[in-house]
Amino acid sequence: MENKNTELQSTFKGVKVHPRAFVDSSAELHDGVIISQGAIVGPDVTIGKGTEIGPNAVITGRTQIGSNNKISPNVFIGQDPQDLKYNGAPTQVIIGDNNTFRECVTINKATNEGEKTIIGSNNLLMAYTHIGHNCELGNRIVLSNSVQVAGHVKVEDKAIIGGCLGIHQFVHIGYLAMIGGMTRVDRDVPPFCLAEGHPGRLRGLNRIGIKRSGLMENKDFDLKLLQSTWNLLFKSDYVISEGLEKAIKGNLDLSSRKLCDFLKNSISKERRGPMPL
Repeated sequence: MENKNTELQSTFKGVKVHPRAFVDSSAELHDGVIISQGAIVGPDVTIGKGTEIGPNAVITGRTQIGSNNKISPNVFIGQDPQDLKYNGAPTQVIIGDNNTFRECVTINKATNEGEKTIIGSNNLLMAYTHIGHNCELGNRIVLSNSVQVAGHVKVEDKAIIGGCLGIHQFVHIGYLAMIGGMTRVDRDVPPFCLAEGHPGRLRGLNRIGIKRSGLMENKDFDLKLLQSTWNLLFKSDYVISEGLEKAIKGNLDLSSRKLCDFLKNSISKERRGPMPL
């Protein structure tokens, strides 16, 4: 394909576009962007400074990519959603800074007018990861190889998700949760929790992740209180709604409050609820 990026290269500093790449004349490439051989950047795409687009990657749709992202070969971003309700609306993909997308990652745009698929910053998506339409990922998340994320999934900051698994649509993965490889994720995974199995089950607190996160050094974090709250919610004779009522009446720190607030939303009307033990 003919390279259409002559005007862009004269506007921004240090942009490098391989002669065998294609960049639409309406795309916006900022300082230091590198577009490798065979890559395709479509109209309405914005790519922030220092981002590298690998060989044969395809960036289309109304896609905005931030700074210093590393996009490996054969990554597809901004393709139409795999949703039968999609009618051609010009929806968006919004991506932050300092992400790494390894080989063959796919990220679909949202379904309906005005909606977005959102990826935050400092995330690692390993090879063959798929992010479906209308998903929202936070920051510092790790998705291992071949994680398949269905539409409308929300993943909070610092979650770690093991390889070769699927996440059901509308599932919510909490802050600093960890999910073992090949787990069937068809229910919400609360923050700070460890989940594993087929079907997926909660196995306890993600203690190693909590220690590595630096939370233990925060004077406002109380691991014993968090464990006590978790036990009340999941290991007592109370159903979750009763345990929540009792927990909320207590003196909770921010982490225990985050866990309770997540569960309150998870068991609300039209939600599937959290994974069982």
